[in-house]
Amino acid sequence: MNNKLRLHGFNNLTKSLSFNIYDICYTQTEKERQEYIEYIDELYSAERLTKILTDVVDIIGANVLNIARQDYDPQGASVTILIAEHEVPPNEELMEEAPGPLKDSVVAHLDKSHVTVHTYPESHPHGGISTFRVDIDVSTCGLISPLKALNYLIHSFDSDIVTCDYRVRGFTRDVDGVKHYIDHDINSIQNYLSEDTQNAYQMIDVNVYQENTFHTKMILKDFELDNYLFGEGSRNMSQQERVTVEEKVRKEMLEIFYSRNMP
Repeated sequence: MNNKLRLHGFNNLTKSLSFNIYDICYTQTEKERQEYIEYIDELYSAERLTKILTDVVDIIGANVLNIARQDYDPQGASVTILIAEHEVPPNEELMEEAPGPLKDSVVAHLDKSHVTVHTYPESHPHGGISTFRVDIDVSTCGLISPLKALNYLIHSFDSDIVTCDYRVRGFTRDVDGVKHYIDHDINSIQNYLSEDTQNAYQMIDVNVYQENTFHTKMILKDFELDNYLFGEGSRNMSQQERVTVEEKVRKEMLEIFYSRNMP
């Protein structure tokens, strides 16, 4: 917003970014399925996830109040970080509808908020498909949007499919008592994605502007079968096997992207 808004009290709008990231893999044997789960579980342990979320806290300019983390048996992990407002007031760039950094340190005024992540590695013996899902929530109160952390988070995981939801809730009052239900311009989550990310993904939006609710789904454009194989890759496959596996993986990706089972 070009004109600064003078508020009565503090800005208590709640801005919530929730999104799912999916990684798809073809695991032909039970041994490969188990090795994939173990690989993912080690790569995205609670310790590694804590590092990623701590970087997010730095990007949105907050302070860490408390960290709770847990690795689960047989697989999966969760991390929750409570954050508080920063002592330094925000700069104007953080209010712009523009991509945030991949990894940088910026400052902003935030009230008490939180950042959480949960992982769900899973596989099924029928079809040979294994998936890794990451659920992330970044919730802030204050002037800036958690969308500034979106680029960094997408690049922190192997993101084949990404589903993003952003919503601004509540209201804040100006000095004249007028309620304001949003404090920054936005018409699409896509405007917060870097150019390389926009070029890499096919994206669709479902936005409800009057409710300050924004939704974007993303699926990788390029498809290279070896990127979705765990183990020895495709070099020992026949041409027919390659075609069959590619059809299975593509179907899995499209079903997740469109949220429906396909024949």
